[in-house]
Amino acid sequence: HTQSCPTSKATGSSFSTVTSACVRYLAFLWNLLFLLLGLLALAVGVWGLLAKGSLREDGLAPLGSDPMLLFVLVGLGATVTSLAGCLGALRSSPCLLHFFVGAVLAFAGLEVLGGLLLLVARGRLRDALRDALLLCLLRYQEEPDLRFLVDEVQRSLGCCGLGSYRDWEANPYFNCSAPGVQACSVPASCCLDPGQNGTVANVQCAFGVLRLGDVAASAVVHLGGCLAQLGAWLRGQAGGIAAGAAVLVLLEAAGVLMALKVLRDIRG
Repeated sequence: HTQSCPTSKATGSSFSTVTSACVRYLAFLWNLLFLLLGLLALAVGVWGLLAKGSLREDGLAPLGSDPMLLFVLVGLGATVTSLAGCLGALRSSPCLLHFFVGAVLAFAGLEVLGGLLLLVARGRLRDALRDALLLCLLRYQEEPDLRFLVDEVQRSLGCCGLGSYRDWEANPYFNCSAPGVQACSVPASCCLDPGQNGTVANVQCAFGVLRLGDVAASAVVHLGGCLAQLGAWLRGQAGGIAAGAAVLVLLEAAGVLMALKVLRDIRG
């Protein structure tokens, strides 16, 4: 009976050691996954900036207005944080693990703050969304990624412009007073059948449509604007967005708990 106690303690100590090692390597793999995702987002952002820089003739467009900058910032933040978590778990570094925990908590705080802003300032956010869409409309020809985004929204939602298809008159290239061939036109993504019965893409399907009346234009393009359609789509996706946010918070919580367990094992 007296010899069973040391054996029990040794077994418990061995189990604790194995558990600590498992948690440490699990934390490493968890952070490695997010490190790869962060590098992917960073690469996409940098590639987008470089590709657009080669397409832009003047090269003077402000970097802060470029949507690809969001990929760079998110990718950089995720890469630095996950790298700290990887090295901290692998090398049992309290400094790196503390940095990782603090960074993840900071990101979680920003996410909570963003969620509260969505609830409290919905009216202002709606106005901000309208301003952003108006900017996309005005800079349609100048920004390739904005043009891609606008075309995808108009095609997928079956809409044209903000409030109606006539909003495209505000674009300097589509305005009826413009000197080019696109005068009094709208993008081909507004067309009811932009692909000529699904065969060959017809980029001129909406040329001159702003000269037509609403009845004649309705046979060529979608008349309704995208703002209301986009708002309805976002409301319909609210459940999925909330579920995605909950999964993200759980993943962040799992990472923090694993890092805290490794820190506790280092101290103990």
